[in-house]
Amino acid sequence: MESAISWMNAIVWSKALVFLFLGVGIFFSIATRFVQLRYLKDMFKLTFQRQRSEVGVSSFQALSMSIGSRVGTGNIAGVAVAIALGGPGAVFWMWLMALFSSATAFIETTLTQVYKRKVGTDYRGGPPYYFEKGLKSKKFANIFAIMLIVILGLLYPGIQSNTIAISMENAFGITPAISGLFVTLCLGAIVLGGVKRIAKTAEIIVPFMAIGYLIVCAIILVLNTSQLPAVISLIVSSALGIHATFGGAIGTAIAMGVQRGAYSNGAGTGTETFESGAAEVSHPAKQGLVQSLSVYIDTLVVCSATAFMILLTGMYDVKVTDGPDTANNMSAIEPSLYTQYAVESQISNFGAPFLAIAILFFCFTCIVAFYYKAETSLIYLNSKRKMAWPRYALILTFLVITYFGSVKTSSLGWAMGDLGIGSLAWVHLIALLFLTKPALKVLKDYELQKKQGIDPVFNPVKAGIEGAEFWEEYSKEHKDSSDNQKKKTIS
Repeated sequence: MESAISWMNAIVWSKALVFLFLGVGIFFSIATRFVQLRYLKDMFKLTFQRQRSEVGVSSFQALSMSIGSRVGTGNIAGVAVAIALGGPGAVFWMWLMALFSSATAFIETTLTQVYKRKVGTDYRGGPPYYFEKGLKSKKFANIFAIMLIVILGLLYPGIQSNTIAISMENAFGITPAISGLFVTLCLGAIVLGGVKRIAKTAEIIVPFMAIGYLIVCAIILVLNTSQLPAVISLIVSSALGIHATFGGAIGTAIAMGVQRGAYSNGAGTGTETFESGAAEVSHPAKQGLVQSLSVYIDTLVVCSATAFMILLTGMYDVKVTDGPDTANNMSAIEPSLYTQYAVESQISNFGAPFLAIAILFFCFTCIVAFYYKAETSLIYLNSKRKMAWPRYALILTFLVITYFGSVKTSSLGWAMGDLGIGSLAWVHLIALLFLTKPALKVLKDYELQKKQGIDPVFNPVKAGIEGAEFWEEYSKEHKDSSDNQKKKTIS
């Protein structure tokens, strides 16, 4: 079974998928005239408008939920593996991938907002919703929703909890049963509280964990400032194939940089869109811009922090020897430990505890996000019946899998998780291309209103978009409210 899954993974995660990610990102960048660069100022402005919502969540809360999902082990171990296999040049291609992927994130997030729905006291959106209305295929949307529940609800939580358990045991000697129980209980308390509690948790934890991680990186950067120009030169020269040692590995550098960049920020897989559907904004493009920024934060900030810690301290596996007993002779060290050794080389006996705590926060926020995505997909499937028991069944199953994963690891589980995400990416990226037209209409509407000097408010009828029932009702209510305000002003 494991051999069969590995064989399928090799096909799904071939270079074809790697360059499909890059190709789609380039296409959307050109189609939007590089919206991710033109509206950089708007991204920051919209992100930190920390308004509250009685029904949905704020843009900042949605961003925190999304970053909590994006930032995980891929930002630590994934970056190290990319450097180990593709050389320092892989970092450059991760940066380039982030630039183009942010355009993909804008498109998929904008679509999420356009076709979202109000479910009870919450807003819900994601691929199943925009596949049904945008592609007009309920059957395809149902299949994708089932895939998401299986992959994010059944396969991934155990993988993340196992990573937490192993790191806590290695650093502090805490048995997996204890750490697993702690994680499961905290998880249960959060998910039972619904979307608002999930958003509030992310709003508190995510900035804390990101700032803490970046502070340690900044310390290492300050301690090695003199080496920074050489490291940047090494990254660029290796990426372009002009470095004497890494010149022959340019193909691998590109493949690893693009693959790990895509795996880290998740743009294009559809899995990073759900949180955006919960946000309350006046125009879909606003949340699209906010989520474009989340790709930059994940890859250009957090992944770069890991990369610089490894490269500045020399704690990576190069195939040269600059002298006896140097960090370059570390071919036997597992790449996932590069970051730990980088920290310990500068701050003695701090690497393992620091990484364990970082992984605890990174992976825990991922697990919480996985539950939210699985629950939203389940609500989509259950929208007509509106039965309560499926949600509680999902919660119970999710908690059991989270605990079981912490005490028992399985290489087959990791392989199946990778296969699942890769399969989602193939389906979603291709389907996304067929939804380019409505997304570009939304962007055009946003730009037109910005040029008129007004705060954009979305009206799907004026934008020429069908199937956006929520926004049709919203624009009608907004118009009625504006008319009443004008009457009061005149009186």
